[in-house]
Amino acid sequence: MRRLTFILLLTLSTVATAQQEVDLGEAIVTGTREQHAAAGDLTQTVSSVGRKTLTENFRASVLPTLTEQVPGLFTTSRGLLGYGVNTGAGTLKVRGVGGMASLLVLVDGQPQYAGLMGHPVPDQYQTILAERVDVVRGPASMLYGSNAMGGIVNVITRRQPTDGWQNNVQLQGGSYGTMEAAATSQMRHGRFSLTAGYNLGRTDGHRENSSFEQHTGLLKMGYELSSHWMLDGETSVTYFKASNPGTIAAPLHDNDQEITRGIASLGLRNHYEKADGALRAYCNWGHHHINDGYSPGGNPRAVRYIHDDIVAGLSLYETFRFFQGNHTTFGADYKHFGGEAFNRNVATREHIRLTGTDGTEFTEDELAAYLDVRQNLLSWMTLEAGVRFDYHTQAGNELVPQGGLLFLLPREATLRATVSKGFRNPTIREMYMFPAKNDQLEPERLMNYELAFRMPLADGRMHVGANIFYLKAENLIATVRQDGRPHNINTGRLENSGLELEADYSPCRCLRLNANYAFLHMSKAQEAAPEHKLYVGGTYTQQKWAVSSGLQYVAGLHTAQGSEATENFLLWNATASYRPITWLTCFVRGENLLAQKYEILQGYPMPRATVMAGLSMTF
Repeated sequence: MRRLTFILLLTLSTVATAQQEVDLGEAIVTGTREQHAAAGDLTQTVSSVGRKTLTENFRASVLPTLTEQVPGLFTTSRGLLGYGVNTGAGTLKVRGVGGMASLLVLVDGQPQYAGLMGHPVPDQYQTILAERVDVVRGPASMLYGSNAMGGIVNVITRRQPTDGWQNNVQLQGGSYGTMEAAATSQMRHGRFSLTAGYNLGRTDGHRENSSFEQHTGLLKMGYELSSHWMLDGETSVTYFKASNPGTIAAPLHDNDQEITRGIASLGLRNHYEKADGALRAYCNWGHHHINDGYSPGGNPRAVRYIHDDIVAGLSLYETFRFFQGNHTTFGADYKHFGGEAFNRNVATREHIRLTGTDGTEFTEDELAAYLDVRQNLLSWMTLEAGVRFDYHTQAGNELVPQGGLLFLLPREATLRATVSKGFRNPTIREMYMFPAKNDQLEPERLMNYELAFRMPLADGRMHVGANIFYLKAENLIATVRQDGRPHNINTGRLENSGLELEADYSPCRCLRLNANYAFLHMSKAQEAAPEHKLYVGGTYTQQKWAVSSGLQYVAGLHTAQGSEATENFLLWNATASYRPITWLTCFVRGENLLAQKYEILQGYPMPRATVMAGLSMTF
């Protein structure tokens, strides 16, 4: 306890992590489809983490920073670098809801998930891509449809704001043979803008058979056709190789994955005094080549699991400001998703149908329309109401309402009250693949009730906020035994409630502090959903020096579904940087500096203290 107190006082008195930032620019605000809405006008709770916060600790992935900065959000991990698939690593949950297909990840507002399995692929979400990341804490299905039942994480990609070139190269290396290299180039000339980037990361891993290697490339272009219309397109490809060592009790050999994921989109946006909107076509795809491995003393597997999947669609919306204080959005979405999956014999390369499937190719379609109205009723009160009609070719129709009130209180304080519905259609895997399949599954459904308060203090140098929520989910899909065989059915129920607190403070220009805390009460224990999560940290800058540090405390974390055992741990991370010349920054960073022994996934011990060092060049 003395060590905890000392580190806490040291962190608060000398360093800090940058406060959460909202950078609206020309991108959408995640809580609405309107391009130029202000986050303070929304009835839902949106946490925005800007590029300054995402990059100050020189991490390749955005997820560790989001876990620290966003109360109520938690991400699982099993190693120093990378997540892979099929091991539980990279599971995202907000307020205990998520995992698999219940939390939607977006890139620039477009859904990104595996077309067959329905889950996001966390190794795609690299800091090199991100200008900021928005997190909606609570259902967002009215705007974004299925999979947004628990909330959304929206990665807003980078764009050069002013004329000229800007280039950055970053290199670092450290513990367990880990090295990372990233290069970005941004250009804007008149109406044309371009962003290109490449990221490489690799590690030997802190356990035998836990190596990881990743390559990510990004290209984004935009052209202003006129003062009212803009055309933009982007593409990125991520390739990674991940080795899963298995649990300590049941180690594995050759449990290797080679995954390629791609993203592409083309959009046309407009902005007028009384209206703005966009039409966007998008596609994300993947090729998965997986060796399920074998136990020590066993025989290597003779087959490999192969699948190719796709999610493609169109998104259209237009927001009209019909009269003072009015914002009315009409929108429509279409998605086509699916793919092909089979086993391949290594020796003969013969395709083998998966056990429990009736074929190798599977596809579904979704079509939706929605209406969202935000209206200032009085100078101090705003009403928001919306409804979505969603059609799924197998699961049928779903009506999704949402409503909220925003109250402007004295001293610039705000109070938000929101009622929202979330839903998730069954995935192709749950309906058609493997022995537990059931094509009669219905959508999962959730209702969320929330009050949120936020207030500036100290002449705007401090902000404090508090949220209380209650959510109830029904019709959850679970695998049960029927007649001795696994079977997917709609049987699960869930009730969660909790409290989330936030504060940030800038006592002077060189020091910024922030803290957040989340308490989660669950009707039944769930993995990857801690009962308590606390983060305290900050950043201190002085001329050429910068030091950032943060403490994250997690308690009541169930590391496996159905297990009563919980993990409690305290992590101390710190980064120091020095800029000897204008274009060069040298840095060193440490993770888990208290060398805590802990697990996030049962049987997968996390690395003790690790250190990385490197340099960043901007020109």
